[in-house]
Amino acid sequence: MKPELPCIRRFADVGTALPAMLLLVVLAASPVVDAAVPQQGYELRPGDIVAVSVWQEPGLEQLVLVRPDGGVSFPLAGDLKAEGLTLEELGAVLKQRLSKFIPDPVVTVTLQEIPGNRIYVIGKVNKPGDFAIIARDVTVMQALSMAGGLTPFADEKNIKVLRMQDGQQRSISFDYRKIRRGEDLQQNIALEAGDVIVVP
Repeated sequence: MKPELPCIRRFADVGTALPAMLLLVVLAASPVVDAAVPQQGYELRPGDIVAVSVWQEPGLEQLVLVRPDGGVSFPLAGDLKAEGLTLEELGAVLKQRLSKFIPDPVVTVTLQEIPGNRIYVIGKVNKPGDFAIIARDVTVMQALSMAGGLTPFADEKNIKVLRMQDGQQRSISFDYRKIRRGEDLQQNIALEAGDVIVVP
């Protein structure tokens, strides 16, 4: 049997490692999309940050913040209302406005962050903290579940939801015991960004 030359063995090793090396290069070059950030059917809210790009127009590629009044500003398109629109709807509005200056523009809108849409759960729960509202209708019970549920010493009947409304702090009562028994289900309200659940 002929001995294998060192140079041939080294080439074979490189050939074996090459597919793995190419895979690493491809993965490194691929954009990372956070699975926690929704893209389909999500309705924009103040505080959201979206990335807008127009094909073959590098000057029209930037991150856009949805302002507290629900509006956004974009070059050539001007100021427009974004709150309540899906990403597809916002892209269609931008395309319509940009078409006055660019023939048949191809507009892409992706959601980058949702830092402003958070709720807060404090007090006697297992995992107090702030949580992003991804779904449109997160209820009090769902928020308590996100916080790991109540501790054994929680006062189940005197939970409060604190909400800013028209510049005033409002307190909404929540009786966990009744919900658990299937009673008074209307108190399991949908939360809004900025709501604070206090579990005494």
